[in-house]
Amino acid sequence: MLQMIDDRGTGPGAVVINRADYLAPAYWIDSVDLCFDLDPAKTRVLNKMTLRRNPDVPAQPLKLDGEELNLARVLVNGQGTSFKIEGSQLVLCDLPDAFELEIFTTTCPSKNTKLMGLYVSNDSFFTQCEAEGFRRITYFLDRPDVMASYSVTLRADKAKYPVLLSNGNLVAHGPLEDGANGARHFAKWVDPHKKPSYLFALVAGQLVSREQRITSRAGKEHVLQVYVRPGDLDKTEHAMVSLMHSVAWDEARFGLGLDLERFMIVATSDFNMGAMENKGLNIFNTKYVLANQSTATDIDFSNIESVVGHEYFHNWTGNRITCRDWFQLSLKEGLTVFRDQEFSQDLCAEPSARAVKRIEDVRVLRTAQFPEDAGPMAHPVRPDSYIEISNFYTVTIYEKGAEVVRMMQTLVASINDPLGRDGFARGMTLYFERHDGHAVTCDDFAQAIADANPMSDLARLLPQFKRWYAQAGTPRVEALGAYDATARTYTLTLSQTCWPTPGQPVKEPFVIPVGLGLLGIDGQDLPLQLADEPSAIAGTRTVVLTQASESFTFVNLDAEPVPSILRGFTAPVVLEFGYTDAQLLHLLAHDSDPFNRWEAGQRLAVTSAVNAIKSIATNADGTCANVLNDAYLGAMREVLHHPTLDSAFKDLVLTLPSETYLAEQLDVVDPQHIHAVREAMRQQLATALKADWEAAYAANHDTGAYTPDPESSGRRALAGMALTHLCLAARTSGDAVWPGKTLQRFKDAGNMTDRFNALAALVSSSHALADQALALFHAMFKDEALVIDKWFSLQTSAPDRGGNILPAVKQLMKHADFSLKNPNRARSVISTFCQGNPAGFHRLDAAGYQFWCERVIELDAINPQVAARLARALDRWSKLAEPYRSNARQAITRVAARSDLSKDTLEVVTRALGQ
Repeated sequence: MLQMIDDRGTGPGAVVINRADYLAPAYWIDSVDLCFDLDPAKTRVLNKMTLRRNPDVPAQPLKLDGEELNLARVLVNGQGTSFKIEGSQLVLCDLPDAFELEIFTTTCPSKNTKLMGLYVSNDSFFTQCEAEGFRRITYFLDRPDVMASYSVTLRADKAKYPVLLSNGNLVAHGPLEDGANGARHFAKWVDPHKKPSYLFALVAGQLVSREQRITSRAGKEHVLQVYVRPGDLDKTEHAMVSLMHSVAWDEARFGLGLDLERFMIVATSDFNMGAMENKGLNIFNTKYVLANQSTATDIDFSNIESVVGHEYFHNWTGNRITCRDWFQLSLKEGLTVFRDQEFSQDLCAEPSARAVKRIEDVRVLRTAQFPEDAGPMAHPVRPDSYIEISNFYTVTIYEKGAEVVRMMQTLVASINDPLGRDGFARGMTLYFERHDGHAVTCDDFAQAIADANPMSDLARLLPQFKRWYAQAGTPRVEALGAYDATARTYTLTLSQTCWPTPGQPVKEPFVIPVGLGLLGIDGQDLPLQLADEPSAIAGTRTVVLTQASESFTFVNLDAEPVPSILRGFTAPVVLEFGYTDAQLLHLLAHDSDPFNRWEAGQRLAVTSAVNAIKSIATNADGTCANVLNDAYLGAMREVLHHPTLDSAFKDLVLTLPSETYLAEQLDVVDPQHIHAVREAMRQQLATALKADWEAAYAANHDTGAYTPDPESSGRRALAGMALTHLCLAARTSGDAVWPGKTLQRFKDAGNMTDRFNALAALVSSSHALADQALALFHAMFKDEALVIDKWFSLQTSAPDRGGNILPAVKQLMKHADFSLKNPNRARSVISTFCQGNPAGFHRLDAAGYQFWCERVIELDAINPQVAARLARALDRWSKLAEPYRSNARQAITRVAARSDLSKDTLEVVTRALGQ
C-alpha cells in the first residue's frame, strides 16, 4: 500500500497514495531483535528479524523502506545474499517462505534536524516514528498493519547516557565487557505486546524521574514514571497526577486496565508533535509535561491533563488495536480525542465546568476545523489519498473525528441511557473482543458500536452514517420554525446541504442528530410532544435528520416558543436559523443548555460585527464606532453580575468571536476591516462596562492558595479579562490608575496565571508600561524555555497598531533566545504571527506574505513537518479581498516553484493553488 516517495517530493517522485489501492503486505514480520550502539555521530543498528511470506498475496520480492541509512550488511539465514537498492527501498528476491533476516546499518542522529527517526536533543537520544520515522532507523516494512514482537538492547556510555529506555519491560541491564571500568553499559527491553513499527521508542540520556506505584482494580501492581532533565523534577507532579487519574478513569469507564508492568513518560524540548503514544514509553513535548504554579498557567495545567490522558488512552485505542493503513488514522485519533474530552469532562465536579469544557472543544472545531473543511486541504475524516501522510494529522482527523464518535454515542442513546454512555461502552467492549491485537478500519469500529446496540438509531442508519467518514465538508443545517396558534403546534423544518470540496462536488445527505428544546415566554423548557406521540418528553430531546429536508411538528403549545436548536452541539454542522435579537437575548438569559446560552451571545456579536465589517468600507474615514448596541451591552452586564453563573462561563460569554471565525462568516475577507471592527467592539465593551469590570475584578481576583481546579481557574480567567478591559478603557480615558494596578498585579502575582494575565492586559492594550513588564518577565524567567515561548508568543500575537508587529517579529528572530531549529520556539514566533495575528500578517504592502515565504523555505530545509504546518497559514487565500488575494497567491507560487521543496510542503502549497 505505501509506495516509496522521493524525499524531495518533486516530479515523478511525488506519488499519490490512494486508499483504494491498499494491498496486504507480501510478508509478515513476526519478531524483531534490535541492538543499538548509541553514538551521536554514528549509531550502529543491528536488526535481526524473522519473516514469513503472506500466503494471501502473490509471491513477490521483499521491499523494505529506508531513509538516510548507511547499509553495511544483509544476511538471510546467516548467509550473505544479493540485494539491490531501488530509490529508498532495500529489495531482496528469491527468498524462502520463512527466514531470518539480519540488517546492519549506521545513522547520524546528531544531524537529524527533521526530528523523525532517531535524533539527539540536549545531548540525549529520542525517537519519533509516527507515521513513517522508523525507516530512518533501520530498513523495515514501515506500515501500521505489520505488527511484530520486539526485543531491544541499548548499549552506550554510562556517564553520558545513564538512563536507557525502550518499550515494554526491562529484563536485563548492567556493565558491558567492552567498556573499561564499567564505562559502557546496556539495557535490554522486551515488549510483551505485538506492535507496529510506528510505536517503537528509544530514549537515552541524563534524565531523572518521578515514580509512583499503583495497584489496579484487578489487584495488579504497576509503576508509573515521568522522566525529565535534571532541574525539572519539581514540575512533574501534575503530569503524574494526571497519569494516575487517566489509568483509574479508563479502568472505571471502559474496563480497560494498564497492561504493562510499567508506564513511562519522557519529556523533550525538541519535538514536532505534542506527544506520542509509543507503547509503554510515551515521548512528550515538554510543553505538555512540565508545570508548577510559578511557570505554568491554568490553561497549561488543563492541557497537560488532557494530553497525558490522550496518550495514555491510546494504550488501548491505537496500540492494542491499531490502524490497518494511515487512511484509517481517525480510528485511533478521533476516538482517542473523544475519550480525552470525556475524561476531562468527567473530572469536572460541577455541571457548569463540564459545559465550559464542551464549549472550549467546540470553539477549536469551529475556528480551526470548519475553515479546513472549506479550504484546499479539505478531506474526509477517512481520506482517500495523500502525498505525505504527515500533512493529514489535522483537526479534521482529530477534532471532527471525535465529533463523529460523539454522534455514535448520541445515536445509541435510549430511554434508560439518555446520554448513550452505557450503549457506547458496550460497543467498546465488543470492539476489543473482536479486534484486540489487530490492525483494523474505521468501518470495523463503527460496526462494533452498532452491533452492540442493535435497536439503536446508529444500527438502523449505519450505512448512511458512515458518510461522515467518506464525505468532506461541513454540512449546513437550515432551520425554519412556524407556529400555528389555532392548532397550538410548532413545526420545525430542518434542511441540510454541504458545499463542494476538492474531488467531491456532490454530497449525499448525512445522518445528523439535532439536540432540541423549546423555551416558553417565562424562559422555562416546554414539554416536547411530536404529533404522533402519546405523551410529552420533558427537557431536551434529539431528533435525527437523515433526508435533505424533514419537518417535526410539536403539539399542545399555547404560545410561540423560542427554539433552542443543536443543544450541546450534537453534530459538527453550521446551523442557520433566522433568530431575532430578541430571541437570542431570551436564550442568553434563560436557556437551560449552557452551550446554546453561550452560542446566543456569540450570534449576537457575530451579527453586529458582520454588519459593521460590510459597512466599514463606506465610512469616510474607514473607521467604525458603536458596533455593539445597548441591548447587547446590557445583556453582557447582566452576565457579569449574574449571581449563579460560573466565572469560567462568564469569561466565555464575554469573549468576542475571533477574527478567524469572523472571516469565515464572510464571502470576501479584508483582514484589516475585521481587525478594526473587533478592536472597536473590545474597546466598546471596555468603556461601556468599566464599572462592571471593576466589580468583576474585585469579586474574582483573590483565589487564595493556588490550585488549578475549574472554579479557581474560572475566577482567575475572569479577573484577567477584567484587567484587559480596564487597561483598554484607560486607552481612551487616559486614566493611569488601572494600568498601574495591573503592573503591580504583575509584580506581586503568586502564580503564572495571574502574572501572565496582567502582562497580557498591558500588551494587548499597547500601554507604555508593557515594555517595562516584558523586560521584567524575561529577566525573571530567562532560564525557563516554556515560559520564554509565552513571552515570544505574546509579542507576536499583539494587536497590530500602526503596522508595528512585523518589524517586532523580525527583531525577535534576532534575539539570543530564538532558535529556528527548535519547533516550540519557531512556532512561538513565526507560526503565532502568521497564523494567529491576521491583521499583522495580512498587510497591504504584502510584507507579511514575503516574510511567510522566506520562513517556509528556510524551515523546509531544516524540518519539513514544521514548514508544512506554517505553509497552511495561507490556506484560505482565495477568500481574501484584493490586493491581499493576488499578493498571497504570488507568495504561494514562489514557494511552490522551489525545485528542492519537501513533499510535505509541496503537497500543501500545490493544493492551495488548486494544482
